Amino acid sequence: MRFLLLLLLVGCAKAPPSSTLSTEPIDFTLPTFPSKQTFSLASERGNVVMLDVWATWCEPCRESLPLYQSLAAKHASRGLRLYALNVDGDAAVPEEIPKFISETKLTLPILLDVDAKLSEDLLKVKVMPTALLIDRRGRVRYVHEGFEARSLQEVEGHLEALLSEP
Repeated sequence: MRFLLLLLLVGCAKAPPSSTLSTEPIDFTLPTFPSKQTFSLASERGNVVMLDVWATWCEPCRESLPLYQSLAAKHASRGLRLYALNVDGDAAVPEEIPKFISETKLTLPILLDVDAKLSEDLLKVKVMPTALLIDRRGRVRYVHEGFEARSLQEVEGHLEALLSEP
């Protein structure tokens, strides 16, 4: 709950990206939307993962997710996987998420962090949207907070670097 209150105060941001290097792999398990099947990040070891944390009320998310979806399609054969991690909560699942998906024409996998605990405690998300770029070993290597279309080149550059690693 603290997380959602903080995000409401901060709102969606168009902040410059930041980068970070994690020496330890991260892992988590969350339900998927709409099936509620269990997804484990560890199942993607060997692939580069882009995890985009978003909410239906976030306007920059409407712009970023379709563009990121295009990047994922472009680099899928090289091992890029994109997951959209929604933090709206249970109330948004039945109505708001399907509406957002329809309006933005998203087809990518969606993970549900309904209490935002994972986003707050493990991922340290402070801004919507936040894209985490995770290397083939499961380590968070880059974090991009906020979104501006011009930052898409930087995101793709970071992805290119990760995809080029063994």
